[in-house]
Amino acid sequence: MKTILSVAVATLLSACASGPAVPDWQMNAKGSLERAVSAYMAGNDRVEVQEFAKARAEMASTGQIALVARVELTRCASRVASLTLDDCAGFERLRDDAPAAERAYADYLAGHAQPQDVKLLPVQHQAVASASADSVGTALANIDDPFARLVAAGVLLRAGRANPAVLTLAADTASAQGWRRPLLAWLGVQALRAEQAGDTVEAQRLRRRMDLVQESKR
Repeated sequence: MKTILSVAVATLLSACASGPAVPDWQMNAKGSLERAVSAYMAGNDRVEVQEFAKARAEMASTGQIALVARVELTRCASRVASLTLDDCAGFERLRDDAPAAERAYADYLAGHAQPQDVKLLPVQHQAVASASADSVGTALANIDDPFARLVAAGVLLRAGRANPAVLTLAADTASAQGWRRPLLAWLGVQALRAEQAGDTVEAQRLRRRMDLVQESKR
């Protein structure tokens, strides 16, 4: 999970990388946030809640709105990756004081990034945000980090821009990482679309895959 924080807390990671001794809050926040995202993707809500609270508390101890906003946005990004498309309430309470880059990323996660703000997004999301309908699949496939790729796929679905190739890539990405929650979500979307298209055989195949994933949680 080392690359997860590249989505929204690159500044924190760079601070941890070199130089003088790193303050405890940075290392504690980084570890807790990684564990929170990992737990959420695995479907472990109890651990996710505990670790997120720790990460947020460590960031809040600095009094820096931008750092707390990044934690909230990372949490919201994990929801988007898993197709839990609620409002990012934790960030919205901070929006008025958040930097422009954090506001742009929040809008992107909500599915309505503004063209003039694309350059403010994390680098791995810029190509997807500006891609044409014909090139979204390629732009998505070019994102190396699996977490960022799933987040971008969720944004595309939320914005009504996810074609079958996007759905397949998202499901394959979640499968390769063993992330049960997003895998179930993306397989569910694929199954629903197959049913709507009248492809009963494919829908049943996808439902059987979902049953198999569900068994792994017992």
